[in-house]
Amino acid sequence: MTFAPSHSPTLQAPGHGEVEPLQDAVERLLRAADAEGVRTECEAFVQCLLPDAKVAWRPVASGEATVPGVLELAVDPQSERILEVVTSDADLSAGGDMLAWLGRLASARLRQLAETANLYEAISRLALAERLQRALYAIAEQAGAEHNMKDMMSALHGIVGSLMYAENFFIVLYDAQNRTVRFPYFVDTEDQDIPDPEGVRTIEAIENTLTWNVLQSGRSMMGASSELEKNLPGPRVPIGPPSDDWLGVPMKRGEDVVGALVVQSYRDDTHYTENDRELLTYVAQHVQTALERRQAHEELERRVTTRTAALREANRVLRQQVLQRQRGERLQAALFRIAELANTSDSIENFYAAVHRVIGGLLYARNFYIALLSEDQNKLTFPYSVDELDGVREPRELGRGLTEFVLRNGKALLADREEIDRLNRDHVLSPSGARSLHWLGVPLIWNEKSMGVLAVQSYTPEHTYSARDQELLTFVSYHIANALQRKYTTESLKQAYASLERRVTERTRALALANRDLREQIAERERVERRLKYETLHDSLTGLPNRTLLLQRLEQALNHYRENPAELFAVLFIDLDRFKVINDSVGHLVGDDLLFQVGGRIRACLKTRDVVARLGGDEFAVLVEGIVDPQSATHIAERIIAQLQTPFRLGAKEIFTSASIGIALPTPEYTRPEELLRDADSAMYRAKDEGRHRAAVFDDRLRREALSLLELEGDLRRALTRNEFVPFYQPIVDLEDHRVVGYEALLRWRHPERGLLSPGEFLSVAEDTGCSEAIDWQIFEQVARQARALVGDEGFISINVSGSHFRSPDLDQRLLDLLIEHKVPARSIRVEVTERALLENPAQVKRILENLRDHGVGIALDDFGTGYSSLSYLHQYPIETLKIDRSFVIELPAEDSEAHSTAVVRAIQALANSLRMQVIAEGIETESQMRALRRIGCRFGQGFLFAQPAPASKWLGSPLSLDA
Repeated sequence: MTFAPSHSPTLQAPGHGEVEPLQDAVERLLRAADAEGVRTECEAFVQCLLPDAKVAWRPVASGEATVPGVLELAVDPQSERILEVVTSDADLSAGGDMLAWLGRLASARLRQLAETANLYEAISRLALAERLQRALYAIAEQAGAEHNMKDMMSALHGIVGSLMYAENFFIVLYDAQNRTVRFPYFVDTEDQDIPDPEGVRTIEAIENTLTWNVLQSGRSMMGASSELEKNLPGPRVPIGPPSDDWLGVPMKRGEDVVGALVVQSYRDDTHYTENDRELLTYVAQHVQTALERRQAHEELERRVTTRTAALREANRVLRQQVLQRQRGERLQAALFRIAELANTSDSIENFYAAVHRVIGGLLYARNFYIALLSEDQNKLTFPYSVDELDGVREPRELGRGLTEFVLRNGKALLADREEIDRLNRDHVLSPSGARSLHWLGVPLIWNEKSMGVLAVQSYTPEHTYSARDQELLTFVSYHIANALQRKYTTESLKQAYASLERRVTERTRALALANRDLREQIAERERVERRLKYETLHDSLTGLPNRTLLLQRLEQALNHYRENPAELFAVLFIDLDRFKVINDSVGHLVGDDLLFQVGGRIRACLKTRDVVARLGGDEFAVLVEGIVDPQSATHIAERIIAQLQTPFRLGAKEIFTSASIGIALPTPEYTRPEELLRDADSAMYRAKDEGRHRAAVFDDRLRREALSLLELEGDLRRALTRNEFVPFYQPIVDLEDHRVVGYEALLRWRHPERGLLSPGEFLSVAEDTGCSEAIDWQIFEQVARQARALVGDEGFISINVSGSHFRSPDLDQRLLDLLIEHKVPARSIRVEVTERALLENPAQVKRILENLRDHGVGIALDDFGTGYSSLSYLHQYPIETLKIDRSFVIELPAEDSEAHSTAVVRAIQALANSLRMQVIAEGIETESQMRALRRIGCRFGQGFLFAQPAPASKWLGSPLSLDA
């Protein structure tokens, strides 16, 4: 739409050549999209007339008087601002009518823009009203829809989402009488803790939350959740992630709050307005109405369903009573018929057929049979059977069929296919005959014993049996059993004499057969005894004698030696080297084949009278008799070693192995064969320690070592019970001022006879016997008791934890519990581990160390530089201290010169500095070593230069000081 003035001033007034810019400015002015565009185009027009002029806005309320150099052009009815021309030249006559004409054009365009904006606003309000009306219609429709409550809630969510941003939306219902809340619908993109739609919780569970405040106050809330929570009266209870904007409105029934609708936004570019608050408040009341209508509808449906079910049940009971009376009449007639048949039937077969017809009149009995126990009660006979699938039922031994199940229990059984399959799976039954879908069997009882079974069955789902059928057949069975008992009594008297003669004949034949079987059993037992005796004394894999036979032969040889000491013999204990590697690499089958061939080669190296035995695994033993001197036994051992060195061909593989042999010779001190075998075993381990692939003879030195080791093992176990292990503490000092910063707890043994022992004299034996961990825990216990007295709250005590401790997954918790028990701050304890400990179970060691470090316990890597020195340890594990081994410290030069050890220590120090770790040097014994460490930059150390390890009593007088 364009405007043309009724009378236009001459456009050539500014001068020749300026008409086209003025025309363009006017056209752009009439196309301006907003008020600011009008101002821009007016300024371009004015500057064509007055180059130094500006066009600006001024509020209408400013009330400024007429000012020279200022001319009012137009008024914006939308923003109530005045558009005016401002120039430094007080005389605006140069513009003249052109400026007045421009003002009329600007006023017309501003009015047009205002009218357009008002029109758009009216259209928006109309569209919003239409959306709201459609939403309210949709809410009303949901109350009468057929879908369930969950689908209705989802539909309500979609309706609210059509009116505003509602990606995150939930409905809460409040029962003020019971003070409970329920969240029947909850959708949130950030909150993963979705409440149970059917779960009911007390209002106190959400107390002091934003939702609780809306329910209690009955007023809506809007704003960022963090800001709203600050204004809550009680303590802040954040539930769910914080939202950038939160809007909740109550749902009311009259003046009572019955719930709330909540929408929230986690996006900083999406916020709710007052219009959204009013809109959601209005919608909430309609949602409440729809929910109540839906709940009333569901309650009505529930009551109708309940009433219908009650009527159906009454009808069912009435029909059952009619059927029961009819069945009673049929049953009475059947019982009269059975009693009549027992007296009138000429044969037992006709009686069975008549009983079948009677039962068929009471229930489905197309498949019917009678089973009876034989006279010896070991077999099951079927005197009568009619069946669609099993035409003939032959007598059979008692087994685990359905019939036998009823006989054993003496109770009726009603089973369908599922129950039968379950009994088969539980090995209660063994399937036999055709499989039926429904089976009903009742026992036939006379003389208070189950003597038979009456059974009917169905192979089709159209015919089934019920508990009522079971009661009916059970009742009928009593009368049938009485009739059968009378029938069989008569038959038994007739057959008794014939049966007696037949049984005598059968018994005679049975005795003859039994006599023959007895002779065969005696011969078989003798053969089995010979086989068992051989297997008892021989190895099943190699066929060689086993330990039992070897000990018997050893005892005989030892007795001969006592009678004649000149009859020497030798015991060789043979163990294959690294046999486990062969088993793990090529498998146990190949390993068994190798053992078989090894036994054959050893046997080939000996005389016939010598005994080769396999003791188990890869261990063999040889009894060599008739030797003249100890060297003969050594030569035999070397011959065996050489023979086993030849490669073995096992399938497609060529296997190499070797052996270590221990030799024991008889002496008067030996009293039992086991002692010779034990000493040969000890000599074998000596051969392994000397490098394997050799033989060693047991001598007096080995005997003394064994006795000493045995005595030390006993002393260790007694020392544990007597608490003879104590910690000695060596100070860790600051190398600059010799100030004590902590101690290292070192293990010592106060032996009652040998005095004070260092770990090197007993620790390896303790580790072999499994006592080392118990010893360490005694030390840890004493350190925990003495820690506060030694270091207080300033220093620390280092304890050495070996790798075996880390096999226990609860090591960290046990240490922390010990510190808590003795009230020792975790920062006062430092755990020292070696690189070897980190290698055994890296994942578990890392978890234990990280847990200790998280609780404040320090972690130190002991003897760094002497092991693998892997840099990966330093960033994988929570290590804060490196301890330089004394082997590097001892080699430090006396003067200010470089050496190999100096470079290593400097590298460790530089590495620790870069990783911000502490470094402690061990084994400082001279002043020159201390000065060299200080030059390198090492700050802390320990060693005999400062103090030797001493018990806690030496340092308790003045803790953290060398003056004690």
